This record gives sequence, C-alpha cells and structure tokens, in this order.
Amino acid sequence: MAITGRPRVRAPELVGRGGWLNTGGSPLSLTEFRGRFVLLDFWTFCCINCLHVLDELRPLEESYGDVLTVVGVHSPKFAHEADHDAVIAAVERYGVHHPVLDDPDLTTWQNYAVRAWPTLTLVDPAGYVVAQFSGEGHAHALDAILRELIPQHEAKGTLRRGDSPYVPPEPEPTQLRFPGKVIALPGGTFLVSDSGNHSLVELADDLETVVRRIGTGERGLVDGGPDRARFSEPQGLTLLPPELHARAGYDMLVADTVNHVLRGVRLSDGQVTTVAGTGSPWMQGDPSGDDVSGDPRAVPMSSPWDVVWSPAATTVVVAMAGIHQLWAFDPVEPSVQLLAGTTNEGLVDGKLRDAWFAQTSGLAVGADRRLWLADSETSSLRAINFQGPSSGVVETAVGTGLFDFGFRDGPAGQALLQHPLGVTALPDGSVAVSDTYNNAVRRYDPATGEVITLVTGVREPSGAVVDGAYLVVVESAAHRLTRVPLGSAATAPGSAHQTQRPALDVAPGEVELVVVFAPPPGQKLDERYGPATRLSVSATPGAVLADGAGRGTELARQLHVQPAAGGAGVLHVAAMAASCDDGGENAACHIHQQDWGIPVRVVDGGTDRIELVLSG
Repeated sequence: MAITGRPRVRAPELVGRGGWLNTGGSPLSLTEFRGRFVLLDFWTFCCINCLHVLDELRPLEESYGDVLTVVGVHSPKFAHEADHDAVIAAVERYGVHHPVLDDPDLTTWQNYAVRAWPTLTLVDPAGYVVAQFSGEGHAHALDAILRELIPQHEAKGTLRRGDSPYVPPEPEPTQLRFPGKVIALPGGTFLVSDSGNHSLVELADDLETVVRRIGTGERGLVDGGPDRARFSEPQGLTLLPPELHARAGYDMLVADTVNHVLRGVRLSDGQVTTVAGTGSPWMQGDPSGDDVSGDPRAVPMSSPWDVVWSPAATTVVVAMAGIHQLWAFDPVEPSVQLLAGTTNEGLVDGKLRDAWFAQTSGLAVGADRRLWLADSETSSLRAINFQGPSSGVVETAVGTGLFDFGFRDGPAGQALLQHPLGVTALPDGSVAVSDTYNNAVRRYDPATGEVITLVTGVREPSGAVVDGAYLVVVESAAHRLTRVPLGSAATAPGSAHQTQRPALDVAPGEVELVVVFAPPPGQKLDERYGPATRLSVSATPGAVLADGAGRGTELARQLHVQPAAGGAGVLHVAAMAASCDDGGENAACHIHQQDWGIPVRVVDGGTDRIELVLSG
C-alpha cells in the first residue's frame, strides 16, 4: 500500500562497497533516477522467495519500463554471497535484467531498515519512499500504486519518461550453463539438468560430448518432443524403477523448478509431459497435496528442487524448496500428498509432519533405504528413517540452524557446511555433500560420525553421482562436470561464521509484535469466508517465548520473552493477508505472505515493540 498518514521519508542514497552490475561499469545514484519511479529489490541469491520475486517483477518491468527502474540491492546472508564474482554469476544465472547494487556490508539494507529477504521499497520520482513490502506476491499491489501515482506525477511535471540504465553483460559461450543435477543412465551416459539453458543434456562418458539435448533451450512450459519441449531452470532428476515405466508412461522425473511443476520424460524418444503442478507457485490458502484428490496437475507447487524414488516410502519424494516441505508423488495413481514439514523455515527434528525444513535442495537414498537431505538454508545434512510409507523420524547429522555456517571438518556435532545443494549416497554407506558455497565436496560417515573434505576448488557444486571409483560432480558456476576420486582428501580451512544480519535486542518480559498491513489501492480485505489475516509465531529455542507462540487471526500479538541458553535465539513469524479488488463477486483476489526468521538477543534495555511490514 502507499504510505499515508506518515511523515514523508527521503530515500537514502544507494551505497555498496561491491559496486554496480548490469550498468556497463557505470556507478549509479538516486539523483540520476530523479523523475522516475525506482523499485529497490533487497535480495540475496540463496533465498528461494527472492528468486520468486525476480519472476514476479518481470511483467511489471515490461509494463512500466518507461517510468520505472528496478534496482536489485544484493544483501548477502552467507559469506560466499559477499564474493563479488559469485554475485556476478548469480545475476546471470537468474536472468536479472536490471541494475544491481552489490552491498556486501549490508549498508543500504540497514539504511532502509530492512528486516527480511526479500523486501521491496518503492521510491517516487521526487525521491521519497512511498511503499514497502516484505515477502512475495506483491506485484499486483505495486501495479495498483503505480497506476494511481503515475498520473499524479505526470500532472505535476515531476515524471520523466525514458529507458532504464540496464546494460546486459556478455556471457562467455559454454556447452552447459549453470547445470544443476546429474544422473547416470543405464547405457553409460549422463543426463544433466542444464538449468541456465532451460533444457536437459545427455553427455557421453567423457563428460563433454553432447549425445542429445531435450528441450529447445528457451524458457517456457511446453510439452512435446525434444525439439518442442520447454523448461524453466530445471534441477532435480530421478529414474523410476523399471517396473513402473510402462504404467507411468515415462522413465524419469524432472523437477522443473521455476515452472513449479514435475515433468515426466520418456527416454526412448525424449517426449516430455507435465505430470504435477499448475505452473503457478503455491501460496498460503492454496490447496496442498494434503487436501486434494484427483489430477495432481491441479495442485500448485512451489519451486520443486529435487526428486528421488524412495523404496522405503514407495513414492517419489519431492523437495518442495519454496515452502520448506517434502511432498510425495505417486507416478502411477497419479497423486500428490504432503509427506513432511509445516511450511515453517528452520531446523526442528521429529516426526515427519512436525519437522521443520529450510529450502531442502538435495535428496539421496542410501543402501539402508535412509533418505538423506541437503537442507540449504540451515547449512545442514539431515536424514529420514522411514517406519512405513508415510511415517518416520527426521534427524540432523550436521548443522545447527538458520544463521550458523562455515567450513570445518571433524565430529559431526562440530562440523560446518555452507548452503549445500546436493547429497549423494556412496557405496560404503557414507554420503557426499555438495557443499555449494564452500566450493567443496564433503563426506559424512554415519558409522564414525566424522566429516572430512574430499575436494576443494570446485565452483559451486550442486549435485553429484557415483561413477565406479569416482564421483561425477556438477560444478554449476564453472558450467561443467568434473570427476573426483572417491578416495581423495583435502584440508578444510576451519572457518565458522554467522550471518552478517545483526541480531535485534529485545527486552525480557512483555513485547508487542505488530505486523503492518493494509490492502493496496482499489482493494479490500477478503473476509467473505472468515478472517482475512493469519499470524503464526514461534521461536528456537522454544524457551525464548514464555507466552505468545501459536497461530491466530490478528496481526498483533503480545509476547512474553525470556532469556534462553546464551540469551539468544530466533523468532519465527509468518503472516498472511488476503485482499480482493473492490469490484463485486468476480473480483480478483490476492494473497500477501511473508516468513521472518529474526535473530534476537534478550537483554535489558532492548525494544519492547517489534514492528514488521507485510505491506505499508
């Protein structure tokens, strides 16, 4: 919503030690944008919700290109994301077609009082902040604000039409572009999800010769043969058991991540079929795999990142990274259902439906049928021991939480990873972890509880597959596959980090939590079927909140905070609001949602009020 009833706030200057990308090398300032609307997108490339927002903003950029400039303010969570070369790669990888300020020290983030990834801040042509939104799903609200404000500034003569200062970079030509995952095919070749080229590529044993390509290479959601089908940044791949091929009508599944669907592929002729998902992202309020039956193509999904056939669960397990859950897909029935997770982001072990995950991005099944998970946002390696097709226990082997990460070998309780995207079961019962942001492959041995480093210097490894005495590793940022001997070993640097994001000092005792929301112009709260808002609050460790945890419909909550072990923790807040266009029974309706994971320190003199902006 447009900010009204508050003092006008001049937008702070854009400052970032890393400099500017997508400008042809030219630095920019807010003064140069005077006369145009500027939308600041505070993002970081590890964040799945940030990637969703990039896609949401594309139509807005196209519609208002002559009056609006989107500026990405890259604000890192992980140490690797503060590396300028990594930001350059991410900007190309995710098709960011607007100027980007690299702000590794979070200077502009703090100047704009941002508290969550992603946050959108709209600055008007006179240089004043007029709106701010946290989370995803706000493109329609921004559209409404721009339609309201553009005529006003045009009438006042403060609007200057023109082109964006975006200057596209020149990518180097390579056979693969930001490949994601790899599987071995029965004939001795390898199938790779060529994510940056929106296709699948079969490579010969030399890891370089292209046997065939499935997909046109253009972004899209189109079924058909290999010369017609289109994908959008596909990631995970899994072969179905041979006895299911004829019944399912295809041999393997693809997690077509940015299309939010699963695709079936028949390897004999490369025929591609959409088998689950609608093509639109799942939002709070949408049906989930738990409460629908019938065609799984009618169920929205959210950034499925990996898939694997689980003999123990007798289903395909889907890492639903966008909503921090695992889903089960039955390719024969076919059907989808929730397997594990609550949609809360964090690291909580326990029964499947009670566990918390954090952007699970890698799956693998061990010889003992245990399911291994690479939980990227908590930099953790986790496992599920199934006790039946839909029951089991989630346990964490390596990792401690949302804000702790590093590069350290040793006993699992002390070892550290940094945003791993892949996990591979090894023949000896151990597992290899594609430790993406450490540019390394690590090995965890459940028998000894030890973590060692197999190799360093591989650029953003995102997946791997066993090939005899070797591991074929996807070096995503190097655009290639690399063989690594399974018996290799390297020395880990031994670093430990916490996210740069500063902790919020909170007073012990009564603390008021308020989530600010008002419908965008031309909309009203959608209360046709009950309360239009929802608020969920929890903490890790749970002892931080003596009172105030749980779900409710009011966007304000009185919390009772108390010091936990070490006097620190994470406050988890999830808010949702529904609004509809003010246009009668057939009005379009919209969901606004955001999850905040706020590091807090409980100290005397801390704040007794926490205000979070869903939109305002």
